[in-house]
Amino acid sequence: MHDGGSTTDQSGVPDDADTTGPVIRIASVAALGGLLFGFDSAVINGAVAAIQAEFGVDDAVLGFAVASALLGAAAGAMTAGRIADRIGRIKVMKIAATLFFLSALVTAFAPDVWVLVAGRIVGGLGVGIASVIAPAYIAETSPARIRGRLGSLQQLAIVLGIFLALLVDYVLAEIAGGAGEMLWFGLEAWRWMFLSMAIPALVYGVLASTIPESPRYLVASQQIPEARRVLTMLFGEKNLALTIGRIQESLEGEEKPSWKDLRRPAGGIYPIVWVGLFLSVFQQAVGINVIFYYSNILWEAVGFEESRSFQISVFTSVVNIATTIVAILLIDRIGRRPLLLTGSIGMTISLATMAICFGGATQVPDADGELQPQLTGASGPIALVAANLFVIFFGMSWGPVVWVLLGEMFPNRIRGAALSLAAAGQWAANWAITVSFPSLKTFSLGFAYGMYAAFALLSLLFVSRFVPETKGMSLEDMHGDTGVAKQAPAT
Repeated sequence: MHDGGSTTDQSGVPDDADTTGPVIRIASVAALGGLLFGFDSAVINGAVAAIQAEFGVDDAVLGFAVASALLGAAAGAMTAGRIADRIGRIKVMKIAATLFFLSALVTAFAPDVWVLVAGRIVGGLGVGIASVIAPAYIAETSPARIRGRLGSLQQLAIVLGIFLALLVDYVLAEIAGGAGEMLWFGLEAWRWMFLSMAIPALVYGVLASTIPESPRYLVASQQIPEARRVLTMLFGEKNLALTIGRIQESLEGEEKPSWKDLRRPAGGIYPIVWVGLFLSVFQQAVGINVIFYYSNILWEAVGFEESRSFQISVFTSVVNIATTIVAILLIDRIGRRPLLLTGSIGMTISLATMAICFGGATQVPDADGELQPQLTGASGPIALVAANLFVIFFGMSWGPVVWVLLGEMFPNRIRGAALSLAAAGQWAANWAITVSFPSLKTFSLGFAYGMYAAFALLSLLFVSRFVPETKGMSLEDMHGDTGVAKQAPAT
């Protein structure tokens, strides 16, 4: 973009309109779905051991209970885009907030592990919906020059949610003297951990009522006067007719959103849909959520006490927040591809280091007679540093950048369906990684982290070959074959 002149946002409106404040506020509210997404995903971390003791379940059932939310997330993601295209983005946000609230109640008062699983699946539906609607809405309401930064708010909200969940887990466990100990009103601390999610769920539902509907949805549903009002608020008053005309042109041929939209007229799925799906799968296949779902029992397994393990988990989440902020500052300056490539290299090295450390760990019996890895000498500190380096490289690259790309890389006419498919693929991969980890941990942590390192290396090769750069490009100029404009933007 030229330094001295105005630029054009994704709707064809000059970026120099003084609307940055409202746009940031609107994007921040939409991103709160990510906060609940992160909170719901990580809150079980501090409760894992207590749940296993409370209900007397084995590793396989425990892994399923932890991962059950991801089944709901996949289902929510598959349906969110099409529902949002029918009833609007804001109503779908309110549905997600309601599901989060219900999940908090059901999991907190679950009498057995299967009711807990049901509550987790309900919360997962909310997670899946939020994972689709937030990046789509933010991309559709953001100027191109700051779209990457605003899109990254989704990931920042996710990691803030993870931090808050782990902090709440730590505080409640400290007050009670352990996650499985009684706290208030006859409820164990781990139940209060789940119940705490009701508060941000209420806040999200209320604030979602204060932001406008997506102008893309308004134009698609023929609400042109309201679309004009929202576009004026977001981008200023210039070229409104051109803006609406470009959005209508990008929607030509769209009758009702359908999975059939993902197929090219000449046959086959648009290549950019496959790119989005594989980006989503690789984001989870590197094992990032193992750190946030199981980090407490992981660090306890290598010799740290419960209280210390909570502290390490909270510190790791703070590192994740800091590195996400770095990504927000860089993504619109250096682009999406450089961040992804750098992250893949760093993750490959740090995960390989963890694989070596845990692969050489001594197996010692715990109080129940089960063998657990014990890191000795320098292996413990090295593994701890490598784990946090892994989080750093993920947090400044694959965490936020994938969500930004998913929100902006698809053409208007297929964005809902393509984003739903990509997000569902992400949750399916997340589920596979999460449900398999307890058994992998028992088999060999070295093997588990070696597998994640292999996926990180594959992600590097994938990005270098297939992922387009979308920095500064117009949403209306994305086309289905490559996801990039036919002509590069001015530089």
